Amino acid sequence: MNFSSLRSDNFHLNSDSADREDAAEFVMTQDAEGNILSFYWQNASRAVGDEERFAPVAIVPYLQRIQRVLDSQTPEQFFCFSRCHTEMRLFELLMSPILSPGSEASMVIVTGRKLAHSLDDPIPDDLLSPVDVSPRSDRYQKLLTQIAWTIRRTLDLPTIWQQTVDGLGKALGVSRCIICPFEAPSSEIEVVAEYRQESLASLLKLKFSLTDDPALGQAVTTLKPLSADVPVIEGIETICKTTENSADSPLPQTRLVVATCYQEKPNGVIVLYQCDHTRSWTQAEIEFVQELADQVGTAIAHASLFAKSQNLAIDLQRVNGNLMQKHRELEEARHQAEEASRLKSEFLANTSHELRTPLNGMIGFLRLILDDMADDPEEQREFTEEAHTSALHLGAILEDVLDIAKIEAGKMQIDLSHVKLDEILLDVEKFARTQTSQKNLTFEIQKPSTYDEIILYANYQRLKQVMLNLVNNAIKFTHEGGITITAEVVKKRVVVQDRELPGMVKVRVVDTGIGVSLEEQDKLFQSFSQVDGSLTRQYGGTGLGLAISQRLVEAMGGVVNFYSMGEELGSTVTFTVPLAQEPVMRLG
Repeated sequence: MNFSSLRSDNFHLNSDSADREDAAEFVMTQDAEGNILSFYWQNASRAVGDEERFAPVAIVPYLQRIQRVLDSQTPEQFFCFSRCHTEMRLFELLMSPILSPGSEASMVIVTGRKLAHSLDDPIPDDLLSPVDVSPRSDRYQKLLTQIAWTIRRTLDLPTIWQQTVDGLGKALGVSRCIICPFEAPSSEIEVVAEYRQESLASLLKLKFSLTDDPALGQAVTTLKPLSADVPVIEGIETICKTTENSADSPLPQTRLVVATCYQEKPNGVIVLYQCDHTRSWTQAEIEFVQELADQVGTAIAHASLFAKSQNLAIDLQRVNGNLMQKHRELEEARHQAEEASRLKSEFLANTSHELRTPLNGMIGFLRLILDDMADDPEEQREFTEEAHTSALHLGAILEDVLDIAKIEAGKMQIDLSHVKLDEILLDVEKFARTQTSQKNLTFEIQKPSTYDEIILYANYQRLKQVMLNLVNNAIKFTHEGGITITAEVVKKRVVVQDRELPGMVKVRVVDTGIGVSLEEQDKLFQSFSQVDGSLTRQYGGTGLGLAISQRLVEAMGGVVNFYSMGEELGSTVTFTVPLAQEPVMRLG
């Protein structure tokens, strides 16, 4: 029998619907699993039970067709060999979805008629495939538009690849669909995205050789779709093996290979596999895949160009950032050199006077001892103690000078860690209690009311140095009244050394001492200065205490402020230090 004439004579897809209904010999309804729900033979005496004797020979593609019709809601017309009663006959079938308002289709209605055919005639492979209704069927045009619209919405290459294989795989009901990027003159391609049935093993990152697989090479060279068998070569024989039992004998394998291109230059390869039956690709399917491959090729080219432009922009930003960093480093080096020169001159000018007093004291008392000027051993011991006191004073001055030099030269390294506020305040209290009691001054510490400990982000030794400097100054310049230390939690997000912290603790050191006039307050934080030179003789000191404290606090991420309403009106020094964690405050 000539099956071409069979198709042309008996399979009129574009004929009037009434003619097809007259030609139908039976009608049945089936669910998604292929179960026959109702069955009717024309001119038959009974309908019940006949469905048990009607079954397609190739049940797997038949069930796949049911699912495809339900998903696409589009009728399909095809030839199918089926067993009917005790015979195997060739049928012309029309399968349509049964649509219900407000719900998805879950059943199909199948009408058909027997065709004249002898079992001795050869059976073409494509009798189990959909008939080519028209070169540009509405169904494929709709799918093409939908998939193309999806891939055009993004410029991300992995997304384009995955959406392409998913769209093709689901639209054509294939076992597997893969895509591999291609760039001339490479002779090897690698799978970057795939659609596959769950039972099939993944091929991601599998490499194919264009030399070993002529079909792939031909598709890339000619830019035309190619239907071919899967070659049995190393690395590819597992394409149709299942994950459940990879030792099974290979299933039937047919494939459709098409190259994606842009401006007649290939940039990828799409391969569709049918592993569960031998499939002949219809002209409509081939044209559909070709048109989609052309659109995918354009999308890949645009996405690749966009990725290259992004990489170029990143490279330019990196180069510009490096140049700016070099410029900043040069500016910083120049600034440090100028600062070092300034500090050298300033140190030479200012430290000579501050160092001369204790040094002269040491030299004078030691000379008296060496010249036997002491009248008795007790006076000699007194001279020795005075020289020792001058030496300690000189050492303290040198320590302050070294600290301020390191800070202003940017050489002071301060490592920050968790510090408990209670421990700092306890050390300060031990120092201040003795000093204030000797001068009959009151001393009080007021802490925030919290359920847990207040943890600071600071350097313990440097924070203690700041507190002792401020309290020592307050005691030194206060003759009546007392000193009060208060701490307050300020909830405000801050960034210290590239670390975001929940807030600050504001510490106040308040005294009732001699105060400072408003016009002299700007001198307080200058190195080697006091508001009045006569105070140096009366109270002692180098004038470095507040300057060092200010720079240490700033190095730890805080600020220092000084307040006084004028002379004899007392003073208040405040500074802030970052919180390592936010404490739980008590209400009221």
